[in-house]
Amino acid sequence: MLARKLKDYLDRKQVKYVTITHSRAYTAGEVAQAAHIPGRMLAKTVIVLIDGEMAMAVLPSNHRVLIGDLREMVQSDDVRLAYENEFEVLFPDCEPGAVPPFGNLYNMPVYVAPDMAREGEIAFNAGSHTEIIKMTWHDFEELVKPRIASFTT
Repeated sequence: MLARKLKDYLDRKQVKYVTITHSRAYTAGEVAQAAHIPGRMLAKTVIVLIDGEMAMAVLPSNHRVLIGDLREMVQSDDVRLAYENEFEVLFPDCEPGAVPPFGNLYNMPVYVAPDMAREGEIAFNAGSHTEIIKMTWHDFEELVKPRIASFTT
């Protein structure tokens, strides 16, 4: 089931999107395969702590976060991956590990890898392990207003 907060927001903004239902999948690679989406187009959302504050790092599912590059980008040594038990309460309408990259809905900044912006479309977990949303990059960027920065392999 789609995250209620996300669905309501997209519908209120009258954004066109497609929901793709797929067999249950947990890793980004499994989701991309199950939904027949190229790994470079499927975004994964990684929650990070920057100076003690939660943020989203959004990158292609076939890439990894380089914490050192993220530290350099935000000019802080206090950057690390967040543990699930530190942030799961922030996403009550999402299954663990299926958080959509809409930090604006959860009061956190969003950093996006440049590769995502080059695709023209973006697909991402929609709050469950059986559904993704696909929409234009332009609409995503207009709604989320992410900071585009290099921090991936």
